[in-house]
Amino acid sequence: MTTIATTNPTTGQVEKTFDAYSAAEVDRRIGQAATVFASYRTTRITERATWMNAAADVLDAEAGQIGALLTTEMGKTLTSAEAEVRKCAKACRYYAEHAAEFLADRPADAQAVGAADAYVRYQPLGPVLAVMPWNFPLWQVIRFAAPGLMAGNVGLLKHSSNVPQTALFLEDLFRRAGFPEGAFQTLLIGSGEVERVLRDARVRAATLTGSEPAGRSVAAVAGDEIKPTVLELGGSDPFVVMPSADVEAAAKAAATSRCLNNGQSCISAKRFIVDIEVADEFERHFVEAMRAQRVGDPMDEATDVGPLASEQGRADVEEFVADAVGKGATVLCGGERPDGPGWFYPPTVISDVTPEMRMYHEEVFGPVASLLRVRGVSKAVEVANATGFGLGSNAWTQRPDERERFVRELDAGQVFINGMTTSYPELPFGGVKRSGYGRELSEQGMHAFCNVKTVWIG
Repeated sequence: MTTIATTNPTTGQVEKTFDAYSAAEVDRRIGQAATVFASYRTTRITERATWMNAAADVLDAEAGQIGALLTTEMGKTLTSAEAEVRKCAKACRYYAEHAAEFLADRPADAQAVGAADAYVRYQPLGPVLAVMPWNFPLWQVIRFAAPGLMAGNVGLLKHSSNVPQTALFLEDLFRRAGFPEGAFQTLLIGSGEVERVLRDARVRAATLTGSEPAGRSVAAVAGDEIKPTVLELGGSDPFVVMPSADVEAAAKAAATSRCLNNGQSCISAKRFIVDIEVADEFERHFVEAMRAQRVGDPMDEATDVGPLASEQGRADVEEFVADAVGKGATVLCGGERPDGPGWFYPPTVISDVTPEMRMYHEEVFGPVASLLRVRGVSKAVEVANATGFGLGSNAWTQRPDERERFVRELDAGQVFINGMTTSYPELPFGGVKRSGYGRELSEQGMHAFCNVKTVWIG
């Protein structure tokens, strides 16, 4: 049986447990979603915008309280948790403001197709199942829910089983904001129940952020049922530094990126690929910045890095480090778990990483950085692309020709030049290769779960 519980990563203690919903309760909630969709889809966009702005108001007003909940459930620092809440409020306001524009009919060339009029209309699909992870337990959901609800869809959330209170808060948030009862519901179920929900004919689509195996499973079921999906499956993002870069600035950004969310961010840089001309300088600044990260109680405002979200997560990180060291890698800082309660792991830099080591290709979901030295832009691109993932990427250079080459040749859904990868409501978000497909955020994120309907009038 799946354990649905809040276990505080700082102490390792279970704070609250929940019973999984019965099959009958899940069926009732799916039925309610289908029923409310029939009327909700016809509500005016201005009405939806009023509700979405009200949700943003709740998030802003209660950011401290909500942030403390996120920290308790998955261990991120309170400072970053509150920032996540406010980012969610911003996204809600963004879609409230821009939905009418994004959903407006798009005129086509009527004369070319022999029509008196021709255009494209965007219409909602229906209930969408969202299978979401724990690492950004509010943001991951809002970046689907805000455009989805504004488009006229309704949501069914299967959240990670270690953040149940956040999941229940999200249902309550949209209810308090004024959305119709049942427009957004949480399903407290284990991962083994996802297939049954997705195969229900009343569920029209799915979105998943999570592991590659979870994505494969959902994609296989959705494909069998011929239902659209959007998948974001993580990455092993490269961070390339060339000789013309501001090396010290790049190193500071590298440490911030690698330790963001306690090292548990899909789009944070993980493999640091540095031209040999500046490798010693970068290593010096990078190691110094990683050592300076303060590890401790995530409720303390002075803390930079809190615990990993689970005991298994820390064990996985330790296995990556042991594999690399056992095959000849060098630990420049960190690399050993501290004594005491909680699932803490220090910021760690590993050099002399080779293709035989797992961390050369795979995603390490913790504050561990691989440092790789290369010569020239061609080798940098080759090493950057030497992974099955393709979510985000960074490149630091002042040369226009190198910038253009990284933009053109880095095999990723996002390329950030001279800046740290992050997500914005205004920009599409997603990956290629084993990092998934489809896009969230921006206009594309709203259209992902719309029927793009062609209209031809004779």
